[in-house]
Order: sequence, then structure tokens, then C-alpha cells
Amino acid sequence: MNVISTDLPGVIVIEPKVFGDARGFFLETWDSARYRSIGINQAFVQDNLSFSQRGVLRGLHFQHPNEQGKLVYVLQGVVFDVAVDIRRGSPSFGCWIGMELSFENKRQIYIPPGFAHGFCVTSTTALFAYKCTDVYSPIAEGTVAWDDPDLGIRWPVEAPQLSAKDLRGIRLKDMPAKRLPSYTVEQPKT
Repeated sequence: MNVISTDLPGVIVIEPKVFGDARGFFLETWDSARYRSIGINQAFVQDNLSFSQRGVLRGLHFQHPNEQGKLVYVLQGVVFDVAVDIRRGSPSFGCWIGMELSFENKRQIYIPPGFAHGFCVTSTTALFAYKCTDVYSPIAEGTVAWDDPDLGIRWPVEAPQLSAKDLRGIRLKDMPAKRLPSYTVEQPKT
């Protein structure tokens, strides 16, 4: 597998090794030892599947407490996937990365705890899968406005379809500090 660093520390793109021939293909979407060797050390405790139509935008979601790391990928279709650093005190606070994930490119993105996540569907439909390092907690969930002008995310849709929850998302600068995770610097092991 190929691992690609991004401008957000801890957020990585994974290109699994694909074995294909005229019959189709095979790939591993998760192998704990292999992924641990690239720095994904948390245990995944919940798998989720989302099906959406073109123009649906989901996000930008996070949990605090009970932060979730996520390994995300597309089983069918195409999405534009976004991760935003929302850790108070982080040098990259408010920075984001976005990229296309599709059935064709078979890329995965690992988004560590402490980041908000969202995606929008750019194909007719999309089947989106993700593994989480903590279970869903409605009381810990928060939503950053998908169109927060301070973030300046360049979504590839003009008038997305949003859930009622996502319509109530607030700007990152207006999020109460206690609702956001804190940035901690990992100390080198001696």
C-alpha cells in the first residue's frame, strides 16, 4: 500500500494495493498490523455506511468528548471528502484538506480524533464507508458550518442538500471552547 502525507499532521491518504485481472479485483480495506505499522494505532469499534444522492453534503461533524478517529472510503460513486483541524491550540487549527474519494481510485483517508469531517456527493449516488475509533455519542456531537467563511472550503457543489442538523452548524470561531478538543504535543519516547 502507498501512504501519502497531507498538510494536516496525522491525516493520511492510503492507497491500498489492488490485485486485479479480467474478472475484477481484490483489495484489503483493513489489516490491523499493516495499518498499525503506518501509525494508525487506535482500535476501531464501529463501522458505518452512508448512501447519498448527488449534491448531498454531510458535515462538518465531530465529537467531543468521545472524539472519533475515522478511516473513510467509497464503495460506489464519488465524493469530495474534507477534514478540518478543530483542536484548540493546534498550529493547524482551522486548516482543512479536501480530496476526491471514489470507487475508481479506491483511496482511503485516515482522520485522527480532534478533526471535523464532512463529504459531498459528486456522482449520481455514493456508498460511503467509515470505521470509527469510538461509538457515536449524540450528546458529544457537534457540527461546524459547512460554509464557514473563515475556513473557505471549496466544495464542488453550489446548493447542497443538507440535513436539519447540518443547517444548524455554527462557525468554528463561534464554537464554545469547551466544545472543542485540545491539541496536545506528543512527547518523544525515551
